[in-house]
Amino acid sequence: MDDATRRQIAQQFIEAIPHANALSIRLDSIGSGEAEMVLPYDRRLIGDPETGVIAGGAVSTLMDTCCGAAVMSHPDAPRVTATLDLRIEYMRAARPGDAITARATCHHMTRSVAFVRAVATDSETGTPVATATGSFTVTN
Repeated sequence: MDDATRRQIAQQFIEAIPHANALSIRLDSIGSGEAEMVLPYDRRLIGDPETGVIAGGAVSTLMDTCCGAAVMSHPDAPRVTATLDLRIEYMRAARPGDAITARATCHHMTRSVAFVRAVATDSETGTPVATATGSFTVTN
C-alpha cells in the first residue's frame, strides 16, 4: 500500500467517526503502521474552566482514532478495525491554548488482533500528556 492510499484510507476513517469530526481531529501524517493526528485547541473542549485544560475525553478520542488509523495503515491490516481495549495513562494536563498531537504505532499483528502504542504530547513543546496501549480487531 502506498502513502497516498494510506492517507486516503485514514482520512475516510476519520470522516466516518462523527465524534472525531466534531473535535476537528486532523491527520498530520500516515506511514506503514504509523499515524500522527492533531486535536486543535478549542474552548468548547475545556474540561476545567478555571485552568482552560482540554477534557480527558477529547484526548481519549484523539488517541483512539490515531491508534485505529495506525492499525489500518499496517501492511497486513484490514480496511476496517474496531477497538477491543484501550488503556490510557494521563501523565499531566495539556497546556491550555496548545493543540495536542498523538502519534501511534501498530507494533504487532496477529490474524485477529493488532497491538498499538501511542503517545499524546503538547504540540508546541512535545511534552507527553498521555500514553496509550491498545488492541484492535483485525478482520479480513
